[in-house]
Amino acid sequence: MVTSTAVRSEDRIDAANAESFARLNAADPWVVDVQAAREVIPGYTDDLVLTSGAPMAWKEYVGGQREALIGGALFEGLASTREEAIAGFESGAIRIGACHDYGAVGSLAGIYTASMPVFVVENREHGNIGFCNFYEGKEPRRLNYGCYDQGVHDRLVHVNTVLAPVVGEAIRRSGGIALKPLIARALRMGDEVHSRNAAASLLFNRDILPAILDMVQEGHQGVADAMVHLSENDYFFLRLSMAAAKASADAMVVPGLTLVSAMAFSRRGFAISWPVLGDRWFEGPPPIHEGKLFAGHIEDEITWMGGESPITETIGLGGFAQARARRCRTIREARLTS
Repeated sequence: MVTSTAVRSEDRIDAANAESFARLNAADPWVVDVQAAREVIPGYTDDLVLTSGAPMAWKEYVGGQREALIGGALFEGLASTREEAIAGFESGAIRIGACHDYGAVGSLAGIYTASMPVFVVENREHGNIGFCNFYEGKEPRRLNYGCYDQGVHDRLVHVNTVLAPVVGEAIRRSGGIALKPLIARALRMGDEVHSRNAAASLLFNRDILPAILDMVQEGHQGVADAMVHLSENDYFFLRLSMAAAKASADAMVVPGLTLVSAMAFSRRGFAISWPVLGDRWFEGPPPIHEGKLFAGHIEDEITWMGGESPITETIGLGGFAQARARRCRTIREARLTS
């Protein structure tokens, strides 16, 4: 027998979920600026390195995610050697934070340090802000892959000193760029703005083009290098779609909500943020697959690095958009043949 109390509880849950979904649909993310993490992320301090997934203690980070944290500390100058970085993390002199706790999301290992530039994405409907750092480029050795050497260092410096200043200035001159209609158009062009971003990246480049042309006429430094980077890297837009998704998903959270508001990987496994549990993350072990490897490689070379790009799936993009597109195609083909 269903009691009246149970019915009222279900009604409250349904109402909260309906409000949450309405807030998600109404979200209006705009990229409005690019600034160093320490300048715009609330509570960010110079000794802090952010990484992907639910919060963990230093000793729990292994593999590529651990190497990426060490690389971040070296890049930021928090340590001069690998050993100093490890000692700093062990003592707490270098702090580790979870990206989501700071309104941010990170691709793969998701490393943020204080000087790294981040996209500032404002949800103009609800007033909250999401952040995501920059795509390092298509080179296979990247910090967010758990690699750090002179080449990685130099590319990160290029992002900090050339790419980010140009893109940030173009965004500000444009008065911000609305991401929701851009993403909607990219979806119709074949993107799903997680693993496919070619159309979205081109549309973003088009939107900043008037500002870029003005900057060229004014002799602004670094514009040519920045535009070459943008034209060569289809994945550039992923960081904007992630920040847009974060700003949209955070606005979903209302009292009584039972929907998932974030998804993330760390080396420990997969986690979801379920507001009904408060600040806790609900975690499970990673799925283990037996991969087919090229000759000369072994399973021991495979390592988890984490990742928070599933924030796109959290709001229905990415893999969910692909699945829906396939379903629509199946329905359309069935109607044509019936």
